[in-house]
Amino acid sequence: MPAETLTLAKALNTGLRTALERDPKVLVMGEDVGKLGGVFRVTDGLQKDFGEDRVIDTPLGESAIIGTAIGLALRGYRPVCEIQFDGFVYPAYDQIVSQLAKMHYRSQGRLRMPIVVRIPFGGGIGAVEHHSESPEAYFAHTAGLKVVACSNPADAHWMIRQAIASDDPIVFLEPKRRYWEKAPVDPDAEPYPLFASRVLREGTDCTVVAYGPMVRTALDAATASANEGGRSLEVVDLRSLSPLDLGPVFASVRKTGRLVVVHEAPGNLGLGSEVAARVQEECFYSLESPVLRVGGFDTPYPPARLEEEYLPDLDRLLDAVDRTYAY
Repeated sequence: MPAETLTLAKALNTGLRTALERDPKVLVMGEDVGKLGGVFRVTDGLQKDFGEDRVIDTPLGESAIIGTAIGLALRGYRPVCEIQFDGFVYPAYDQIVSQLAKMHYRSQGRLRMPIVVRIPFGGGIGAVEHHSESPEAYFAHTAGLKVVACSNPADAHWMIRQAIASDDPIVFLEPKRRYWEKAPVDPDAEPYPLFASRVLREGTDCTVVAYGPMVRTALDAATASANEGGRSLEVVDLRSLSPLDLGPVFASVRKTGRLVVVHEAPGNLGLGSEVAARVQEECFYSLESPVLRVGGFDTPYPPARLEEEYLPDLDRLLDAVDRTYAY
């Protein structure tokens, strides 16, 4: 089939559809995923085509959704659970951390948990708290879970298919502010490895590491920097937050000598801290300046009218790049 231009949301939809078609044990479950097709229409049309037994509208109970999925996985199913908004995941946190993440180890490898927990995350859509949060560090810190974040339609399509096919429990983060961005998706392409980072733009002067919604911001900053400041920024999309694939980041930093890590989540104990620590350990003698981080502020997510002041943007990212040259 030829490549087709899809939104990120539609690319997820086609990936879910392919998984449902190829494996009768795949189930989709969550609040309003069926008749409504999901708040962001990611599951639009799936219940109509696959029936209410495979695309299941659940009660408003995130803990029950994950708990039921764990029971289904024990019986051989491969549930895909949608958490409607990032801030709604906390009622399910106990099930995810105490049961889902530990079942394989608790059973000495006898039991697998092939469950995908889809979470739209991040801000930028004019919503309120509990609808605009970035909880990725909670899950990346949890042993037994794998955590990935897509940033573009092609990755969205392939990564959701790969996550569903995996026998491990995976938290699948979707950048909700990017749901409507379009790009070509080739369903016959050779997929990139699920747990691997990727250099999206090569450069020589400074490495910028991002994931999820901030990848587009990083690429825009690289374009602006080349056009206005004459600096060449190399952009690396982490894609996988746990496990972290930092080989391409190390190689980039050894070339550029500088690193800025950007994410929407608050900076305190965020993913940027771990990336900075590991780069300092591996690339100390290559660094020309300290690793800098750009993140959300250490406050609860603000009202919608203030979110543009809260979220990292092109100017804050370019300012951090400039500061790496002050050393």
